[in-house]
Amino acid sequence: MDRKNPDERIKPFRLVKYFTFTGLGIIFLVIVILSILNTHWVRAMQLKKSEDLAHSLIENLNHQVFVQFIIPTRVIFGKIQLSNPEQFERMDNVVRSTLHSFKVQALNIYNMENKIAYSFDPDLMGRENFGGTGYQRAREGQISFRLVQRGNFFRISLGFPKKIQLVTYAPLRFEEEMSRLTGPVLGVVEVVQDLSEDYQTIFRIQILVVITSTAGLGALFVVLIFVVKRGESIIQKRALEQLRLKERLSQAERLSALGEMTAGISHEIRNPLGIIRSSAELLKKKITPFDPSNTMPDIIIEEASRLNNIITDFINFAKPRTPSLSPCRIEEVLEKNIAFLAPQIKERGYTVKKNYRNSLPPIPADAAMLYQSFLNILINAMQAMPDGGTIEIEVLATRKILTVNFDDSGPGISEEILQKIWDPFFTTKETGSGLGLGIVKNIIESHGGNIRIENRKQGGSRVTVELPVAGTDDTLTSRAVTNEFIIV
Repeated sequence: MDRKNPDERIKPFRLVKYFTFTGLGIIFLVIVILSILNTHWVRAMQLKKSEDLAHSLIENLNHQVFVQFIIPTRVIFGKIQLSNPEQFERMDNVVRSTLHSFKVQALNIYNMENKIAYSFDPDLMGRENFGGTGYQRAREGQISFRLVQRGNFFRISLGFPKKIQLVTYAPLRFEEEMSRLTGPVLGVVEVVQDLSEDYQTIFRIQILVVITSTAGLGALFVVLIFVVKRGESIIQKRALEQLRLKERLSQAERLSALGEMTAGISHEIRNPLGIIRSSAELLKKKITPFDPSNTMPDIIIEEASRLNNIITDFINFAKPRTPSLSPCRIEEVLEKNIAFLAPQIKERGYTVKKNYRNSLPPIPADAAMLYQSFLNILINAMQAMPDGGTIEIEVLATRKILTVNFDDSGPGISEEILQKIWDPFFTTKETGSGLGLGIVKNIIESHGGNIRIENRKQGGSRVTVELPVAGTDDTLTSRAVTNEFIIV
């Protein structure tokens, strides 16, 4: 029989689940990477746009300074000297009127000796050697750009510095033609543009994309988990059902083979066994007057009876009879069991406590078969407590199920034995056939019920028998009546 763990039957589905979740994670990672790359692309475009704007701005400033300041100042004053307040004011008006609508945070104009001749910041006026490599390249006629980012390492790494500026160095040229800046270099212009607001907008768009993607994938992930859990539950349930069906089929095949074998040999064994027992009883009657101490006939009779009981167990297990259903009261069956076992209960000092609920309904059952099953359960409970103990019997009912609980105060059952307890021929007793509980289970299941055995937290074990109730009304929840049957 295939006894593979049901978990192994759903491994292909779990593989699909893992691939699905992994794929979802990869998709999310790809989206994040794409959003970051897209943001860098947008940042690059924005930087190029800002550089082009700075270039156009400097060309326009160059033209305005040359036309509105350099030429008129040369005509009026003869030479350019920004230390002259009047010339500085004229220069300042030209520069500010040209740049007033642009986000220019700072502007410095250097002379050919790397000295700041004009600046928005009065404290920088007259400073020498302040331009650096940008100044040197501009003096050679080249335009250079430098991106300055300010903020902590975390903000800069994630691409949203506290402040970001574009610093542009460009030559200030003499205009030979009004539309082209091709003349000699007169000085260097340093323009500092504040791009923080533009880059913050890009960063907000990036965060919005990531949040939107995360929310969408999160919702998809939740739905996927629900679908996967549901599918896994269905597949596992079907796998367990298939496993149970295979186990039942295998068990039915074994029982069928056992039934055929038992039917074939039962008569062959029982007939000579009956002759052996009758002959032993006759031999005992003849020997007793001459040799009363001879126990050989008694041994033959005892062993023949034991062998007959084993054969009976085989027949009952392999070919259980169909119950003859009629209205039956469980409490009456239990009372007969207790009455039958009364001598053993008294001899070994057991205590039997009964807890029957009021208004227990009659159920459709075969009283004789239930008597046999309950008797087996009670005997097992007594055998679990060889030095005496307490057996509690509780009977309660709902609208559909009548439940009988048998609790003992023994040492309980080990997990290893619990896993094998329903296997045919498995027994922990020296003289047992290992079919007693199997017969009990067959009887209960033939009534449409079920039986289970488990250990109690407070010690001992519990056998629970559930039988269907036919034609019941409301749930029976009346007060409990507790009786105690004690024989010491």
